[in-house]
Amino acid sequence: MKLSIIAPLFAAFASTTVQGFTLAPKASHAIRTALYMGIEDTDTVKEVRVGVIGCGRIGIVHLGAITKAPNVKPVIVSNPTVSKAEAAAAQFGVARFTSDAMDVITDPDVDAVWICSPSSFHADQIKACAANGKHVFCEKPLATDLAATVEAINACNEAGVKLMTGLQRRFDPNFRRVREAIEQNEVGDTIMIKLCSRDPSPPPFEYVKGGGGIFADMAVHDLDMSRFLAGEDPIDILAVGSCHIDKSIETLDGSEAFDTASCIVRYPSGVQAMVDVCRQSSYGYDQRAEVLGTSGMIATDNVYPNTAKIYKNEFTGNADMPYDFFLSRYTEAYVSETVAFCDALVHDKPVPCTGQDGLAALIMALAADKSAAENRWVSFKEVVESVYCKDPQNCEILPMNIFPEGFQPAADPRDLLIPDVDAVKVEA
Repeated sequence: MKLSIIAPLFAAFASTTVQGFTLAPKASHAIRTALYMGIEDTDTVKEVRVGVIGCGRIGIVHLGAITKAPNVKPVIVSNPTVSKAEAAAAQFGVARFTSDAMDVITDPDVDAVWICSPSSFHADQIKACAANGKHVFCEKPLATDLAATVEAINACNEAGVKLMTGLQRRFDPNFRRVREAIEQNEVGDTIMIKLCSRDPSPPPFEYVKGGGGIFADMAVHDLDMSRFLAGEDPIDILAVGSCHIDKSIETLDGSEAFDTASCIVRYPSGVQAMVDVCRQSSYGYDQRAEVLGTSGMIATDNVYPNTAKIYKNEFTGNADMPYDFFLSRYTEAYVSETVAFCDALVHDKPVPCTGQDGLAALIMALAADKSAAENRWVSFKEVVESVYCKDPQNCEILPMNIFPEGFQPAADPRDLLIPDVDAVKVEA
């Protein structure tokens, strides 16, 4: 297949490389897939053909982004309730729909698969995509536990396919501008990072139950953003949580009983990151960032649908409320994220938000959960050391640090992973 460049208009979206764990080159049996085996310059623009698994809320968001991205075409969608797949196909002009995710994964016309299914299905579907030579874009989390996450990433790395984690805030123009200011030393050396995330209203009880808790379900985006802005991997975390809004969730286990939480994250350079999250904000969806440096500060305001303001005796301020939720707030970010992934496929470049980035975000969320439960600082090394892998795709979580004889636990997440296709290419 001959594939040329994605439209230059969107080149800026794909230009920023997200810092992740740096892998040492190792041997691998990675293979090339058809999408980028025959890349060459041509005047003919070809499409990246994708399949989408899951036509619920987030699947519809991604289908909307896919249809807005240049030279990207959805060719098949799936959903267990096939009527949802049929409706999504009709809404976005997709030729085929099915109830079976494997129909998407094995479709010979599909170059890459978007996994937008419930989190419990992610790991198995990533592995199936890898086995069928499909590149993968997966909404966070890559899996519901650390061992399955490592297995899923290694499946892609062994197969030589690209895996991108969906953490869309990294592609939001406001947060990207803060990152740019840090990279260009516009505010000096970073001293402190502050992030807040507040939803307009709490989710239903059924959503919270079994959702993994407020750190894995909600704060994970802010924890990842702190790492993205700090530009280094964190050391440890202190987290607390409480319930103020929906008292019914207090009967749930662990951090599922929290609707409000705060974290402090420490980084090797001395940078401190503070995160606060709440499932309800009376004034609308609130997403802000602030970075204090040695020579200045950069901060983002909340985002509104327009800049109109009202001036009256009793009120002066924005004419309308902020965007009502992430679906509208991050519309542009979802498109930019799609363009960046497809640009990496067409030009055989590293993806800008890797499986390793997804693994790091999960480790941070799990450490926060442990910190809140045990009321102490928790190092991220503690979480990593709980993983035991017999081989790259056969891992488990060991209880109470009970390790097999002769086993040396990994303190660094990099040691759990084999090199991805791009690291192998650099080595070659």
